Amino acid sequence: MNNQGKLLISSYAKNNQRMAFKNIIIFLLGFSILLLSTTSFSSDKEKEKRWASQVIDSLMDGEAIFLNDGKTDFLALDMPAEKKSKIGVLVIHGIGIHPDWPQIVNPLRVGLSEAGWHTLSLQMPILKNSATGKDYLPLMKEVAPRIEAGISYLEKSGIKKIVLVAHSLGAQMTSYYLANLSKTKTPIIAYVAIGMGASNSELLKKITLPVFDIYGSEDLEGVMKSAVDRAKASLGNRFYKQQKIEGANHFFDDKNDQLIGIVRKYIKDFELNNFPTKRGALQSFCSRYDGLTPCVEYYISSNGAVTYPCN
Repeated sequence: MNNQGKLLISSYAKNNQRMAFKNIIIFLLGFSILLLSTTSFSSDKEKEKRWASQVIDSLMDGEAIFLNDGKTDFLALDMPAEKKSKIGVLVIHGIGIHPDWPQIVNPLRVGLSEAGWHTLSLQMPILKNSATGKDYLPLMKEVAPRIEAGISYLEKSGIKKIVLVAHSLGAQMTSYYLANLSKTKTPIIAYVAIGMGASNSELLKKITLPVFDIYGSEDLEGVMKSAVDRAKASLGNRFYKQQKIEGANHFFDDKNDQLIGIVRKYIKDFELNNFPTKRGALQSFCSRYDGLTPCVEYYISSNGAVTYPCN
């Protein structure tokens, strides 16, 4: 065989190799897309089991129970008040943690029970520690069944009215649930959202029941910067109120007593049928001086104009 023939055979072989390699790449790419499209994103059940074991072993207040969301059992911490009450509180934790977390969650579930209301703290869907808020978006479909299971449990315990108290990502989960609530009748009478981020603004437009939006003056940047946007989104809700707590960070470190006091007064107003509606401009309050006395942080008029009388 002459040199020209050898070159032709070599070139043909190389072309075949390139085509085979290209076909393999296309196959692998297609398989990866198919795998991603059919993967079911769900809560990390193994992590939930580890949290449950840890929480149960160290539980000091209340009783650990397991509820079922229709597919799986999940942990909840039940703490009835000493005296029977018709109002119950569902406590919903933030990103990646558990229903007895020492910051925010445990102080609220214990403090509100001691104040006279039956509390139930739910284990919400969780992912690995490195997961971000965006990673949790596919898990929002798992939120409603867990909240509904908690509501059903409280109703069977004799509770007639329920307040949802949620923190951080738990607030986004709760906002998502309420914004998509299709029931015309619900025992939920109010929603206390602590440390809500910007992603709640669009959801708040769809929520009409009373909302108490609480955040700290040293909160996460996204929480503080979106405060006015959250208030504007709620202009159509005459039962929305917002309050900034001076000196509080996202986890209300060293501010638990103040936070519990503010939430307790809010729920007590419902118990006494003493809940005020807004008139005219929407007022956002800032706790100053003794930590409880509010001053007006800003007004939002009906056309969305914002003024800051304290500045």
